Amino acid sequence: MAEVRALDDYYLAITLLITIAYQLFFFAIAFSLKFDKLTGDSHHFAGGTNFVVLAIITLSFSGEHHARQIVTSLFIMLWGARLSGFLLFRILKTGKDDRFDEIRDKFFKFLGFWVFQMVWVWTVSLPVTLLNSPNITRYHQPSFGTGRDIAGVILFTIGFVMEFVSDIQKYLFRSDPANKGKVCDVGFFTCTRHPNYFGEIIMQFSIYMIAISPAAYGYISSTSDRNALYATILGPIFLTMLLLFVSGLTLQERPGAKKRYESGNHWESYQRYTKRTSILIPFPPQLYEPLPTVLKRTIFLEFPLYVFDPAKHADAGKVREREAAENEEQSVNRIDRQNGTEYRDEEERAGG
Repeated sequence: MAEVRALDDYYLAITLLITIAYQLFFFAIAFSLKFDKLTGDSHHFAGGTNFVVLAIITLSFSGEHHARQIVTSLFIMLWGARLSGFLLFRILKTGKDDRFDEIRDKFFKFLGFWVFQMVWVWTVSLPVTLLNSPNITRYHQPSFGTGRDIAGVILFTIGFVMEFVSDIQKYLFRSDPANKGKVCDVGFFTCTRHPNYFGEIIMQFSIYMIAISPAAYGYISSTSDRNALYATILGPIFLTMLLLFVSGLTLQERPGAKKRYESGNHWESYQRYTKRTSILIPFPPQLYEPLPTVLKRTIFLEFPLYVFDPAKHADAGKVREREAAENEEQSVNRIDRQNGTEYRDEEERAGG
């Protein structure tokens, strides 16, 4: 197939335009019909399938189909398709996504989410986009199977298994009525509180590792083309920053702990779980728990912004309401026990 040159020889403009059009199409449907099954955070169905579309188009346009291009394109398609499929299945099962109730009717706020998703898809796709572009495919490439390629394939496999299996583990755990409100501490969740995020991060870095092989092994003679390919590290870094500081841990950790504490929902077991379990990087809980706090806050990425302090962050009013309700329930239970004891005593006396 002949190489297709579209707007620029890095495919940056064409992939951006496709992404904008794709997301606006789904935004129009979601806003007009208030259709939950198309909405969600940065992992929703429209986002994941957008990765698949970009990889297919850029690979088709490239003309030259080196094994490295095919592998990286398939990897990002596999990741996007699995992510979209799982999240679509989850929303179909629950039937509703209430995270957007407050903004779904507000045009510009709701649109802002989709614009951010455009940036996410286009940026994270950069390693595959540039590898498939004419400015890179015009150079010879090292045969697939270099040390960098093998390491990338291994890392991608580990990340994919972690994300895929952990999503299933959490879904099955929460689907069991006996586990309602309990802390999910099974499978991969025994060694990291967010195995799916960790898997996602190392998958993107593994794709980048494979994609830059032509530059790393000196096959790209142009300094600008070589630097452009190296610069695609922006993709995995952007995803990592997103999960660490925007839509991932910041929305899960402190808010989740606050909700548990204020409602009294298995708070003590959750405290024990966070003390012994790494926030992101998998690590044996027996070794993690006794580590100094300074190591947890630095090397293991459990930054202060994730930590919940009841004295600083809890809503005292909600805590008092919960405690009052618990005290009332205890009083009722105590009265019921006393009445039951008195009734049994009366029966015994009557029988005697």
